[in-house]
Order: sequence, then C-alpha cells, then structure tokens
Amino acid sequence: MQGLINGVLAGYGIAVPVGAVSILIVTTGMVSGFRRGFAAGVGAATADLIYATAASAAGTALAALLTPVSVYVRIAGGAALLLLAAYGIVRGVRQRNDGSPDSERPARSGGALSTYAQFLGITLVNPLTVVYFAALILGREKSAGVQLFDRLAFVLGAAAASLSWQTLLAGFGSLFHGRLSAGFRLGAVIVGNIIVAGLGARILVLALR
Repeated sequence: MQGLINGVLAGYGIAVPVGAVSILIVTTGMVSGFRRGFAAGVGAATADLIYATAASAAGTALAALLTPVSVYVRIAGGAALLLLAAYGIVRGVRQRNDGSPDSERPARSGGALSTYAQFLGITLVNPLTVVYFAALILGREKSAGVQLFDRLAFVLGAAAASLSWQTLLAGFGSLFHGRLSAGFRLGAVIVGNIIVAGLGARILVLALR
C-alpha cells in the first residue's frame, strides 16, 4: 500500500507543475477537442509510466548511466520544444487563414494516434523526469519479499496519477472547444507555443553553458 501511495504522490508531483507539455495539452483540447487532447494526455502519461518503470527497476544506476549524455539529451529536448512550438504556430495560422479548424475537417484515422506519438516523444526527451523518479526510490527498503510488489504498486500509482491529471487538463481545454472565436483560438495557440518556445530556449541555454 505504501508503494501505491508513494507512486500516486510521485505521479502528481511530476505532472501537476505547469510546463510545456501541460500547456500543449490544454491548447490541444481547446483547438481540437477532448479526443485529441486526451490522446495527448495519454502520450504524456505513457512517458511517465516508462520513466517510473525504468527508475523503479534501475534506480540511481539509470541516472548515473544518463549523466554522461545528459547535456545532449537536454539539447535534443530544447530543440524539440522549439521545433514543436514553431510547427504549432504555423499550423494554427494556416488553419485560421483557411477558415477550417480541426472540428470542421474530415476526421483523419491517424489523428489521435499521431497526437499520442507526438506527446509521448516530447515528454520522453525530458531527462529530469528520470532523475526525479530515481531520487524518489533512493533509500527505500530492499526487502526481497516485498520489493517486487512494492515497485509495481509504485509504477501503477504514478501512471494512474499522471493520467488523471493529464485527462483533467484535456477536459479543461475541451470546455472551450467550439465556443471561442477563430481569432481567440489562434491567439491561445500562439501564446501557448511562445511559452513552450521560451521553455525550450531556456533548456538549450542551460545545457550549453
């Protein structure tokens, strides 16, 4: 039970602080509706699940393994956020000029899947998540009889907490879907992606120092 509680706290601890992914999930729900917003949230939660599993299995050994390449991972993450922000702004402007938002276009079969893959990728490039989960399992009791169940509960708790928060963000964004003018939606997309670009630039600057 303690492992589950620790996992839930860890999941909310990494998911709740507002960051680039959170902003993008809200704007995705706002512009494209709950289905795409939920797919984005599931992608982010899947990344948290992967990291929680890796951290539980390898602990600080994984963090130590990533240390030599952490600068390159941060550079890749910052660049990915900058490219994603640029793509989001260009896509939003094109939709505004076409006068045909996502809700009025024929649904694409790969729409939700591509959104899921996109958010899985941008969440995975954050190395701080690995260090965060690894730090949480430091010093935990290593009793062989309890360890496996405890770690499994930790992973499941973290994934469930992350998914619940990402779903809440998608739902919040989707409340405004179809209720806002095209100009307001474009403004929200531009502002959100500018914030994402700023976060990406900050990661790059810190990595290159």
